[in-house]
Amino acid sequence: MSPFIAVTLATMAILAVVVLIGRCRINPFIVLFGVSVLLALCAGMPPQKAISSFEEGAGKVLGHVATVIALGTMLGKMLAESGGADQIALTITRITGPRRVSWAMMVIGLLVGLPVFFEVGFVLLIPLAFTLARRTQTPLLMVALPMGAALSVTHAMIPPHPATLLALAAYHADTGRTILWGAVIGTPVAALAGPVYARFIAPRIGPTDEAALASQFVTDKAPTNLPPFLTTVFSILCPVLLMLVGSMADLLSHPGGTANGFLHFIGNTDIALAVATVLSFYVLGIARGFSRATILKFTNECLGPTALIMLLVGAGGGFGRELVDSGISSAITTLALGAHVPLLVLAWLLAVVVRVATGSATVAMSTASGIVGPILLHAHGVSPELMVIVTGAGSVALGPLNDAGFWQIKEYLGLTVGQTIRTWSVVETLIAVLGLLFTLLASLVA
Repeated sequence: MSPFIAVTLATMAILAVVVLIGRCRINPFIVLFGVSVLLALCAGMPPQKAISSFEEGAGKVLGHVATVIALGTMLGKMLAESGGADQIALTITRITGPRRVSWAMMVIGLLVGLPVFFEVGFVLLIPLAFTLARRTQTPLLMVALPMGAALSVTHAMIPPHPATLLALAAYHADTGRTILWGAVIGTPVAALAGPVYARFIAPRIGPTDEAALASQFVTDKAPTNLPPFLTTVFSILCPVLLMLVGSMADLLSHPGGTANGFLHFIGNTDIALAVATVLSFYVLGIARGFSRATILKFTNECLGPTALIMLLVGAGGGFGRELVDSGISSAITTLALGAHVPLLVLAWLLAVVVRVATGSATVAMSTASGIVGPILLHAHGVSPELMVIVTGAGSVALGPLNDAGFWQIKEYLGLTVGQTIRTWSVVETLIAVLGLLFTLLASLVA
């Protein structure tokens, strides 16, 4: 397939999704499924392969994300019903004041996002965002966008995320220096793409529909008999700490041993969230006077609104898989490789192209670093650590419709497709562009 045809098909597919959902008001899942299959057929895939490719892509994404969303929602529900989210909201407001709550959420996102995937950090913190927005009378976008920007920056630029570790290996970069440069570059990027842009765009978006999940995480009753602040913070940080232990398992124990296997097991995303959720049933439930029947009621009722989110996240994965299996992704990548540009820019550009083609930041970063890594071995004067940072920046570009995170943001925040593009897609693009610019500046002194 020629690059021109590949770009044309991908562009038409994305435009079709926007128009059918935004203008024609057709169910988003039906649109994503129909456009994905039609795209594959137009690219020359056999009908049965087009269908199976969508199913495989959706299943692969949902196999991980559905568990994360379900467990994270239950944990969020316990935080809300116990008053834990109110306790954190009141404490943060008391320390920072209502006017600086967006900056506080950015800092929280940077800290929580270090050891966890974006999707995990988002479901852990979104109950807090809902509560802070309601209690401080702050627009939800002013709270949620800085949080999301910080999580995205840490996911893309700072180890120990899996894609970042793959890039570290591909570029033979030093982990410590990469973390240092990631913090130096990532912090101002998160600030500009998060609180600064949120303050600009929130008044221009206008009123948004209240997300279905907001009612599960925020109640109108005045908070009373709140759980201790440290207990509540521990409930949120418990999965983060377990995942951090898992990522350090090879440093804490002998690889291949029983202890090493156990640490990797409890550090698994699903296991860590499950442990934290079950723990919350006691420390935020039974210890606060809730009966087992009440806790069961909470965990059952909070899952209803997640059904559409899970379907759309899966459909986004199916859409991305069709782009890969049809050869469109490969053709677009070949087009980018033909450009004669500096190595830092080439790595960024390839990551952007693969991100748009597949929707996955992890795939974009690992693919781009795998292509550029061998070239770096024969180059001189280019910092391997900055190559990791710039590849990560490009891997989150555009926040495309085939990214599961796009639909997660849309549904959790109650946005339309157009509003999500004007908010989240722009935030992701700012992270990518600012990350490139700051990395190029840093290359002058590195």
